[in-house]
Amino acid sequence: MGDPRGPGSPVPPLLVACALGIEQVALRSGRCAPGPVRVLRTGMGPRAAETAVARLLGPDGVPDAAVIASGFCAGLLPGMHPGDLVVAEETRDVDGTTPCTGTGVLVAALARAVPGRTVHTGLLTGSDHVVRGSERAALRAGGAIAVDMESAATLRTALCHGPRPVAAVRVVVDAPEHELVRIGTVRGGISAFRVLRAVLPAFYEWHRSLLLPRR
Repeated sequence: MGDPRGPGSPVPPLLVACALGIEQVALRSGRCAPGPVRVLRTGMGPRAAETAVARLLGPDGVPDAAVIASGFCAGLLPGMHPGDLVVAEETRDVDGTTPCTGTGVLVAALARAVPGRTVHTGLLTGSDHVVRGSERAALRAGGAIAVDMESAATLRTALCHGPRPVAAVRVVVDAPEHELVRIGTVRGGISAFRVLRAVLPAFYEWHRSLLLPRR
């Protein structure tokens, strides 16, 4: 099937949504990729993500944008390490499940952008609070490989504003054997920050592969 936008049509922008200022700094200060990319800081938690994404995808924002939820996450699988990457095949929270677009494309692009880093794929689950200990074990038993507070809400809200490619890519900041006391520890120079700085070119490759006209 041909591209419905037709030859020469403008490429819809890419919206990368993250929660924290430190995540926004990492995404904005990494290696630049050409193209229409906007990094949105939503604030912490699913309700903040819903509000910020809905506003930006409204008529006065970028209503046709492809959306990637990104930032840090807690890994749930034994053997995960800070700096590992998680590419969601789907996101899930109490409000439902959202399938992601182009997971294989993202995995391949991230392998090129951040060589040597482990990339995990699977279910990324959402929470409205920071989860620890036994609660993480319960999420893992339910099939999740990682958890964060905003990805599921971000992607669900994006699709409520019209069909579009959506994805979630997170960097593990703590894991079962490497649990942090608080997110502020990231500011001490953890490897997850350096990995997050390197992912934007992979996001742009995903964006181009899905949205540019095929020849």
